[in-house]
Amino acid sequence: MIVNNISLCYHNKVILAPMVRVGTLPMRLLALDYGADIVYCEELIDLKMLQCKRVVNEVLNTVDFVAPDDRVVFRTCEREQSKVVFQMGTSDAERALAVARLVENDVAGIDVNMGCPKEYSTKGGMGAALLSDPDKIEKILSTLVKGTCRPVTCKIRILPSLEDTLSLVKRIERTGIAAIAVHGRKREERPQHPVRCEVIKAIAGTLSIPVIANGGSHDHIQKHLDIEDFRRATAASSVMVARSAMWNPSIFLKDGPRPLEEVMQKYIRYAVQYDNHYTNTKYCLCQMLREQLESPQGRLLHAAQSSQEICEAFGLGAFYEETTRELDTRRADLLARTPEEVEESAEDSTGIMKMAVKFDRRAYPPQITPKMCLLEWCRREKLAQPLYETVQRPLDRLFCSVVTVADKKYQSTLWDKSKKLAEQTAAIVCLRSLGLPEGRLGEESPSLNKRKREDPDQDLSDPRAQEPALPGDLCKKSFVAFGNGEDNPLESW
Repeated sequence: MIVNNISLCYHNKVILAPMVRVGTLPMRLLALDYGADIVYCEELIDLKMLQCKRVVNEVLNTVDFVAPDDRVVFRTCEREQSKVVFQMGTSDAERALAVARLVENDVAGIDVNMGCPKEYSTKGGMGAALLSDPDKIEKILSTLVKGTCRPVTCKIRILPSLEDTLSLVKRIERTGIAAIAVHGRKREERPQHPVRCEVIKAIAGTLSIPVIANGGSHDHIQKHLDIEDFRRATAASSVMVARSAMWNPSIFLKDGPRPLEEVMQKYIRYAVQYDNHYTNTKYCLCQMLREQLESPQGRLLHAAQSSQEICEAFGLGAFYEETTRELDTRRADLLARTPEEVEESAEDSTGIMKMAVKFDRRAYPPQITPKMCLLEWCRREKLAQPLYETVQRPLDRLFCSVVTVADKKYQSTLWDKSKKLAEQTAAIVCLRSLGLPEGRLGEESPSLNKRKREDPDQDLSDPRAQEPALPGDLCKKSFVAFGNGEDNPLESW
């Protein structure tokens, strides 16, 4: 996926709100299809995200963030890259920044949840618990604004008094965030309590940044025209829709909602195409059916124990079989790729210099490697040490590495059976592109041999031998894992 350079605008937008278990990729894509301008993912906890590895999923054409147990925590694709906002739950500025840097090249914005009143969020000092700690709010948002290349926002609830609410939002604005979403209820209030449009209006009149009004589904938003009415009642720049969009995402259509059966079938197709876990698919469909859960179709959905059974319940059995065959064929084709022809060095659209090369240990003296040669050259030129970023392909568990030298990236197009071999081939591409010796027989560097003899226990090809690892380094090297998992069984808020 290419780096996203689009700057997200929060003026005059209609937005899918972050909803736990609902805001996964199929629902976000569906909302975009029906006219949503921006879509938020469900709240994802910083500690969970920091355990994840970034995966380029070539079968689904997605980018996955995968937990150590192979569960996909966050999945996105190029279709939404300039529209999706990543919402995190956090209570720590440094962890928040580490997560932002992990995902920033795959999303359009970063949001901090400061409004969820549920215990699973507040007990860790996250969500609405942050509202009682303005100093921590300021530190988290300021750190993110300064440290990430994406626009930063936050989502809050109102405080017991208007004076305290306005004081807080003015302090938040001074951190430099791009916009603020305001749920017009207090921390202890629930959907049956009236949303306070007048408080959101007072906030909008106080701040110069866009204010996004939220919380209108229960009282105000039943159809598309109501979205604009809610925006006017709150004088907000934009409107964020939660439950009304969960019940029927086609509420974003200006021409009026589509029949629920049609919407649900379209959602199921996305869920199958993007390998959404069936329990999450089932949960979202149940939210759409609502009072129809006791209908014959609702009972079939309730009994379904797989994506295939869900498809059959909605007359999409043939679609499921066809899509599954296509994905299996794509997986098999990827596994069968064995490009052996040598390519000339060429720079691709992402700015990475690529060449089809392999590292053959037999072509090098026992104590010399391309990585050592590259490291030694960087030292002589007083450049930063080479930085290797390695991924593992889930289909065949082969490795590919990209090395960054002097802000340029180099990579072999051929995959290797180990991380060490992949890093050596990346070093070869860099050395050959720069016209430098790579240490092959006949190209030995006396300085390398001398240094090796002086310190035989030190691996000069490993930058970690020169400096201690930093906490953030865990996010710099991504190893691909692949698999599905059940989504967090938590209610939306």
